[in-house]
Parts: sequence; C-alpha cells; structure tokens
Amino acid sequence: MPHLTVALLTVALLTVALLIAATLTGCASDGRALADPAVPTGSRTPHESPEPTGPPPALPGYPDAASTGVPEGTKLTVVRGDQTISADNLVITGKDFHGFVTVTGSGVTFRDCVFRGRATDRNAALLDTERGRNTVVISSDFVPSHPSATVDGLWTKNTRIYRADIRGGVDGVKANSHTLIQDSYIHDMTWFARDPNQDGGPTHNDGVQSFAGERDVTLRHNTIDMSTTKQANAALQTSAHDTRVVGNLLDGGACVLNFDHTVLAGPLTGIEVAGNRFGRHSAYVCPILLSTRSIMTRNEGNVWHDTGRPIPPPERHD
Repeated sequence: MPHLTVALLTVALLTVALLIAATLTGCASDGRALADPAVPTGSRTPHESPEPTGPPPALPGYPDAASTGVPEGTKLTVVRGDQTISADNLVITGKDFHGFVTVTGSGVTFRDCVFRGRATDRNAALLDTERGRNTVVISSDFVPSHPSATVDGLWTKNTRIYRADIRGGVDGVKANSHTLIQDSYIHDMTWFARDPNQDGGPTHNDGVQSFAGERDVTLRHNTIDMSTTKQANAALQTSAHDTRVVGNLLDGGACVLNFDHTVLAGPLTGIEVAGNRFGRHSAYVCPILLSTRSIMTRNEGNVWHDTGRPIPPPERHD
C-alpha cells in the first residue's frame, strides 16, 4: 500500500506539471503543441496568457514598414500546420505561423506574430476570425509564403487590427461586420492573370473589401497603397453599411474608394469619409466613386497628398 500511494502521488504531480506546461505553450484544436522549438531572432520571449491586453498608442505619422508589423529583434517561435484557436481570452505572442490560422474562441489577441499560410488551391486567409468574437491583432505581419489567386491576408469579423503590415495576398483584408483596421500598412498585393473566383479572369485586388450584408467597418489612420499592384481595383471596395474611412493615406486602384449599392436590395447608407489624403495613382484619377444609391453622411477634409488641396467631388455612377 505505501508503494501504491507513492505511485499515485507521482502520477498526480506529473499530471499537474503537464497541465501547467500546456497552459503556457497553448494547444491546437487537435491537441498538438502550438509551437515548435524557438527560432531566435532577438531578445523578447513569446508567451500566451489569459490576461487581456490593450491597443498600442496611436502612431504619430502615417504607417509604413518601419512602424508596423513585428518589431525588429522580436524572438519568434515557429508553429507548423494549420491551427484552430478555440480557447477564450488567450494572448498569443511571438509566433511564426506556417499554416492557416482560424479563430473560433472569444477574446483572442495576437501580438508580434507572423502569419504565412501554406500552399493551397482553395480559398483561404492567413488568419480567419469570422467565427471568433472580439479578436485583436497587434503589431503583426501577414505575408503568404505561397501566394496564389485564392489566398488573402485576413478574413475578419468582430475584430480590431492595429499596426499590422499586410502584403502579398490578393486582398489585404476581407472585412466583415464590426471590423476596425487602425495604424496599419496594406500594400504590394499580388496580381494573377487567372483567378477561379473571377471566372478564370485576372484577380480583383483590393486593399480592403467588404460585402453586402455586412456593416460597421472602420478604417482609421492607415496607409493603403495599391499603386504598386498591377490592375488593382481599389484601396477599399465596399457594399457594407456604416463604413467609416477617417484619417488615412490612400492610393491606387481604378478609383481609390469604391462604394457600391448595386448588390443590395436598397441604398448603401452610413458612409463617412473624412480627413484622408489621396495619392494620384488611381487609373482614372478618381479618389471616390459612389454608385447612384450610395449615400454619404460625411464627406469633409479630404485632400490630395502632394498639394493638400481638396480632392474633387465623388464620381457617381453604377
């Protein structure tokens, strides 16, 4: 009996130790360890924590490669394979994801992470938060390791994004309801001559795209530059109600901002565009395009970036 008691005590202690280790390292939905051994690139230590985290301070200047994404010197831990994050209230820091990441939990925060995806012929996003709630992304990079006509940077819903560097996908963000993108840099999307989502025609690249049926999408103080993307469509293409575009630096596309009611059963409402600076590299030198039943409730303080002079009134046609 004494030997049995000692054995049971040993098993119990081992179980507790394993549970503590799992809490610190995190797990994928299939029970695999969340991280492979670390790839040292600096001095900071990655971790997960149940503690909440707040947004970073607002950037003083327009976002660029130096002020967004993972800070230089950050230590990253490689995570291989697709991951589903189903636990609630996790803070996931310093991960280098080589696979697609899906969030289904509530209150998940990613800080100082790199999202790379993998090769695929299906529609996918490096990070998909459409089934999550209150997801937060801070100071992270989105750059596909295998760009293709079916891979985007992020698909979001109920998500706040701060200081992200998003590049290399077809669309930077497919932003569904209750998405905030702030102090982020969206640029250098990848064009493909053949896209199965465009009936085999070329890709339809947007910095941000929102669909009919969605609402409450805010772009605040970002740099969205589609001027270097071949045949880009828009910095923002949207049919979502209550879209706010405030304080951004925007360029590229056919028209830079394209608001389209034609896929709705009625007008597109709640559009606010204020305090933005526009580059002159859109194909039609067209800062804002409104379809005939797209209704702006606010349009003020929008200027050309090179001169500071007011941009022309929106073009209006379907």
